[in-house]
Amino acid sequence: MVPSLPNANTGSKDITPADGQRAEYAQTPEEVLARLQVSLDHGLASEEVARRQARFGPNRISQQHSTPLWLKFIQQFHQPLIYLLLVATIVSLSLHEWVDAAVIFGVVFINAIIGFLQETKAEKAIDALGRMVAVQTSVRRDGLRKSVPAETLVPGDIVLIQGGDRVPADLRLCLQKNLQVEEAALTGESVPATKQINPLPIQTTLADRRNLAFAGTLVTAGFGEGVVIATADATETGQIAGLMSNTVDLSTPLTKNIAQFSRLLMVVILLLALAVFALGILRGEPAADVFMAAVALAVGAIPEGLPAAVTIVLAIGVSRMAQRKAVIRKLPAVETLGSTSIICSDKTGTLTQNKMTLVEIYAAGTCYHVSGTGYEPSGEFSHRGKSIAPWDHPALIEILRAGLLCNESNLREEAGLWEIEGDPTEAALLVAAHKAGLHHRHREDPWPRHDMIPFESEHMFRAVLHETPDENRVIYIIGALERLLPRCDQAVNQASQTVELDAAEIQGQAEAMARRGLRVLMVAKVAGEDQQRELEHDHVAGNLIFLGLTGMIDPPRPEVIDAIHECQQARIQVKMITGDHVATARSIAQRIGLGDETLASITGSELEQISNEDLPLLAEKTTVFARVAPEQKLRLVQALQSRGHIVAMTGDGVNDAPALKQADIGIAMGITGTEVAKGAAAMILTDDNFATIKAAVEEGRGVFDNLVKFIVWTLPTNVGEAMVLFVAILLATELPILPVQLLWINMASSVLLGLMLVFEPHEQNLMQRPPRNPREPILTFPLFMRTGLVSLIILLGSFWVFQMEQSRPGSTLAQARTAVVNVIVMVECAYLLNCRCLHRSIFSIGVFSNPYVPAGIATMLAAQVLLTYLPLMQTLFGTASLSFETWLRIVAVGVISFLIVEFEKWVRFHNSKSNQN
Repeated sequence: MVPSLPNANTGSKDITPADGQRAEYAQTPEEVLARLQVSLDHGLASEEVARRQARFGPNRISQQHSTPLWLKFIQQFHQPLIYLLLVATIVSLSLHEWVDAAVIFGVVFINAIIGFLQETKAEKAIDALGRMVAVQTSVRRDGLRKSVPAETLVPGDIVLIQGGDRVPADLRLCLQKNLQVEEAALTGESVPATKQINPLPIQTTLADRRNLAFAGTLVTAGFGEGVVIATADATETGQIAGLMSNTVDLSTPLTKNIAQFSRLLMVVILLLALAVFALGILRGEPAADVFMAAVALAVGAIPEGLPAAVTIVLAIGVSRMAQRKAVIRKLPAVETLGSTSIICSDKTGTLTQNKMTLVEIYAAGTCYHVSGTGYEPSGEFSHRGKSIAPWDHPALIEILRAGLLCNESNLREEAGLWEIEGDPTEAALLVAAHKAGLHHRHREDPWPRHDMIPFESEHMFRAVLHETPDENRVIYIIGALERLLPRCDQAVNQASQTVELDAAEIQGQAEAMARRGLRVLMVAKVAGEDQQRELEHDHVAGNLIFLGLTGMIDPPRPEVIDAIHECQQARIQVKMITGDHVATARSIAQRIGLGDETLASITGSELEQISNEDLPLLAEKTTVFARVAPEQKLRLVQALQSRGHIVAMTGDGVNDAPALKQADIGIAMGITGTEVAKGAAAMILTDDNFATIKAAVEEGRGVFDNLVKFIVWTLPTNVGEAMVLFVAILLATELPILPVQLLWINMASSVLLGLMLVFEPHEQNLMQRPPRNPREPILTFPLFMRTGLVSLIILLGSFWVFQMEQSRPGSTLAQARTAVVNVIVMVECAYLLNCRCLHRSIFSIGVFSNPYVPAGIATMLAAQVLLTYLPLMQTLFGTASLSFETWLRIVAVGVISFLIVEFEKWVRFHNSKSNQN
C-alpha cells in the first residue's frame, strides 16, 4: 500500500514491501514500524516529515467532478420559460423576423452565461468555505504529541485517535484500548468494528482487517495509536472512485418554494397567454402579431431569474458569515438563523475562554491554593495565606502526580510564550504539576504506563495504570465527582494512610468550590495487582481511594456578556448546557448575564426523572442545565421544538451528533469539535466563541432581510409589465412594449439594480426585533398590498406616457414604446430606493449608506441612454430617440412613484406606533 521511499538516514533503503512480502495487516506492529523506519514512542523527526511530504504530496484525495462544466451550462437552458423563448425564436425565424429572433436568442444565451457563472462562483465559494475548517489530527513527532492538519500526514507518521475523531489516513494499529470504528461507508457493516492489533491471515478480507483503521471512517469509542501506511489516493477510500466526491447543493426550502411559486405563476400566465392568443385570433388579428403579444405577456409576467437570484443572495450571505468566523455547511441554515428563538450553548470554550488554570486543591482535609495564571508553569502553593513547599505534603504531591500521569497533553515554550497541545483541563493539571517540580514521564521510568481508559462522555472519567518505582502497580482516576465518589470507600490522610471516607464533608467542599465558580474534578486511586498490565472498567468500578478535589477556573469571554445582552434584546433565549457542576454553571451564568441568583437550573439526574409531557414547559423556563449527558441534549431539543421554538444547539462530541441533527441549527465547534459533530452540524464556529453565534444570527437576519427586499422589489415589475400588456390586449390597442424590450428590462435590471440590495447594511433595529415566525409568508399583507400599489403605478404611468407620446406631433410608435421601457426602468430605480428599508423612510437610514445602490442606478440609467440613442441598440430592440419633454414625463412618473411609496410607509409606520401605544 505504501509507495517507494528512500531511507531517512542513508537515502537509499526502500520502505516499500518487496513482492510476496506480507501486507501490513498480516505483519506484527514491530515489523511494520521497522519497515517504515519509525519509533512508536518518538515518531518521525520534523526533517524526515518534510522529506516524505515532498515525496508523497499532501494527504488529500483527488477531487471527483460529478457534473462536467459543459453539462452545467446546458442545464441553464433546462427551464420551461427558456423553452418558450426558444419556441418564440423559431417562430420569429419562420416569420423572417431576423432581428427579433437574434435578440431573443441572444438574451437567452447571455442569461445562460450569467446563470452559469453565478452558479459556478457560488459553488466554488461554498466549497472554499468548507475547506476553511481544516481537519486536525494528533500525531507524535520529535517525541512530542502535536496537533497538525491531516493534509500534512505522511507514511510512517504515528497517529493518535480517540472517540469522535475521523481517521485521517490508513493506519496499522499498534496500540488500542476499547477502540471501535464506524466503517459502514467503506465496508457496509452497520455495526462499529471492534479493533485489535494482532496479525491476521493474508486471506483476510477488507471488512475483517480489524488491525487497520481506514481513512475517512469515524472512531466511535476508545483510544488507539497507529502508524500511517497509506495517504491520499493510495488509501482504501481513495481507491474507490467517486466515494469522496462532493456535490454542492445550492437549493434550500426557500429557493424550492420560490421555484414552485414561479412554476405555478408560469402556468397561470401561460393559460392567460393562450386565452389572449385565442381572443386575438377570434378578433381576426394576424396570428404572428397575436403570438408575439402572448409571448410578451408571458415574458413580462414570469420572474424567471428569481430562484437563481435568491440562491446568489444566500451564497453571498454565506461568504459574509464566514468573514465573521461562522462557516455554513448547509445553505438552509442561512434562512433558519433569522428565526432562531433559543440558543443552547455549551459553557467551556464557548461562553468561557477555555484556558483552564488550577487554583485550588483539597487534599486530606486541607485546602491549598495555587497561584499563577494561564499555562506558564510558575506559581506558588499556599495554605491559609502562607507559602508552603508542596513536597512537605505527601497527599498534595500524590494528587499532582495523578494529574501528571493521567494526562495526554504537552506543555512547551515557543518564543517566550507557553502553549499546550491537548485538552485544556488536562493542561491545567499538567501545569500545576510542573509548578511543583513534577515533570512528564510518559512511558519512561520511574513511572512507566501500562494501560489506560480514555475519557468518554458517558463515563466522565479517565484512568491510567502505571508502574511505581518500587515495581508495584497503581491506577489513577480523574473525573466527575458524582461518578467517582460513590465508588470510593476510603480516603488518604496527610501521612498517605487510608482512613474512613467522609462523603458528606467531600460533597460540601465540592459545592463550596463550585459556588466560587470553579470547575471541580475528583482524583482517586486504586492499587493494582503486582503483575497487572491491562486496565478494564471493572478495575475501577469500586473500592476506590479518595485522594482529593481540584478546582479550576475558566474565565468568561469578555465579548460574551455583550453578545448575550444583544440576544436578550432580540428576544432570543440563551440556555447553558454543560457537563460541569450545577453550582459552577450557575456562577458562570450569573457572571455573563444569563440571570441573577434566582435563575432556574436543573441537573441531568433530575432530568431523567421528568416525563416527556412535563419536560417542554420546564425546559422553556430553565436557563442552566448542568451535569447533562450528551444524549440528554437530544431530548431537550425535541422538548423545546415541541413548544414551537427554533433551536440552535452547540456541540463538539460524538454523542452530540443526534442533537445537532435534530436542532434547527446544529452548531459544531471548529477547534475542539470532533469530526462526527462537524459532519452533523449545519454551521461550524472557527473560533468556538458564543459571540460568533450571535453574529451569525445577526447576519442571518440581515441576509433574510435583504432577500425579502429583493423579492419585494422584483415582483411589482413583473406584475406591472403583465398588467400593461393584458390591458392593451383587452383594449385591442397597439402593444406599449415588445417582447425583446421586456427581456432587456428583466435581464439588465436584475443584475444592475436588484442584486445591489444584497449589499444593503443591516438595519439599526435588526437585533431589537423578535425572531421571525418561519410559518409567516415572505410577503406579508402590507407588502402584498404595496406590490399591487407599485404595479398599478407602472400600469398607469406607462399608459399615460404612451398616450402622451403618441399624441405628440411627429412621434412614432417606436418612440412611444421606448418611453414605456424607460418609465418601467425609472419606477424600478425609484422603488429600489424605497426597498432599501421596507418599513421606514429611506432618509432614516441614509441615502448613501449603501454606495452600491446609487452606482447600480447610475449604471442602469447609462444603459438606458445607450438603449435609447445608440443606433445598434435601436435596431436590436426597436427603440428610438426621445425628446427632452418626454424625459421630463418619465422622470416625473419615477419621482411620483417614490413619493407615493414613502408616504404609504409613513402612514403605515405611524399607524403601527399608535396601535402599540
